[in-house]
Amino acid sequence: MFPADSHWHRSVAALPTKASSAQLVATVGSTSALKADFGSGTWDGGPIGIPYVVVPAGQAKVRVTFDYDDESDPGPYPIPADPPVEGGPNADGDRHVLVVDAGSCTLYELYDAHPQAGGSWHAGSGAVWNLRSNALRPAGWTSADAAGLPILPGLVRYDEVAAGKVDHAIRMTVPVSRTAYTWPATHQAGSTSSSSAPAMGERFRLKATVDESTFPPSVRPIIRALKTYGGIVADNGSAWYLSGVPDPRWDNDDLQALRRIKGADFVAVDASSLKVSPTSGQAR
Repeated sequence: MFPADSHWHRSVAALPTKASSAQLVATVGSTSALKADFGSGTWDGGPIGIPYVVVPAGQAKVRVTFDYDDESDPGPYPIPADPPVEGGPNADGDRHVLVVDAGSCTLYELYDAHPQAGGSWHAGSGAVWNLRSNALRPAGWTSADAAGLPILPGLVRYDEVAAGKVDHAIRMTVPVSRTAYTWPATHQAGSTSSSSAPAMGERFRLKATVDESTFPPSVRPIIRALKTYGGIVADNGSAWYLSGVPDPRWDNDDLQALRRIKGADFVAVDASSLKVSPTSGQAR
């Protein structure tokens, strides 16, 4: 997903730690535990995580209307009948709907998506992404996520963990964010101007001193990804929550082991040296 030189796939392992790292970590929560916000089974009647669906070339497109239509990509979107909705069809949370058109290699994402009579949909916001391009949203624009970023490329998927390598940064939430965004984010949803709070797009890297060998083998690729690519702040939510795709093959007990990792095990890194252009997600 996205070119090999995308920021999603660039290592931050050797990047410098920000001077404000300790304050940023403390604001998120130094003693708060890392949490895999995905797994197998259900929670409150819905799947645990953010699902997505792949549709074939020629999938019929439907009309979508938006609350934030001035910052949303207009439809139609190739939403199939009965697509997976975050939290389940009766959920009242973020209700993300993610659709990949395999024919055109295009990602369609909706926030707060609700089916309407006649097959159309209404959503809070929506974004369309060419998965072969590094283009970012216009400055100041949201997407289906608070940071203006795509959601799917930052999700942990079972198949990549089973294969032994997660080759991208991981979507992460924090309780409080600053009224600012930093590349590659294009949008903020902050509640404070304090420089001690992370901005949308902030990158946190897991310290190399965390011994992955003491964790179940099934979660070690996640730990290595956090050391290599880091977690990227994409939305407001619980502290150090990692996003992933629900899958019946996840071992929830193994995922729970990640809670042994605390906020103090992270540092905030300065990723500014990776930026080639403010309008592109290409990274040096």
